[in-house]
Amino acid sequence: VQLQASGGGLVQAGGSLRLSCAASGSIFGINAPGWYRQAPGKQRELVAAIASGGTTDYIDSVKGRFTISRDNAKNTMYLQMNSLKPEDTAVYYCTAEIRRSRFSSYTTYWGPGTQVTVSS
Repeated sequence: VQLQASGGGLVQAGGSLRLSCAASGSIFGINAPGWYRQAPGKQRELVAAIASGGTTDYIDSVKGRFTISRDNAKNTMYLQMNSLKPEDTAVYYCTAEIRRSRFSSYTTYWGPGTQVTVSS
């Protein structure tokens, strides 16, 4: 099983980017998809997540600007980022708990990260 993120890049402040994260391999179920980010010199922080009931949660600094979503048919999650600010600059990582078969338990997987740079 692998997670592969894409969609990062360089954007001016106020612009938008859409990150995608596709899961591939033997997948029976996906739980708790989420996005983290890590800025230089800072700890990795949870940006957005989808709970098992479908509710979404965001850190305060991105509420109203970022939207997390998932497409179960494509085993893909997204992070729509609008009104980007320079302080959003970081490497963004996707993560999810994935079950490979009905006989296995959930294991946490991480994507390799995608760089988002917001210029002022």
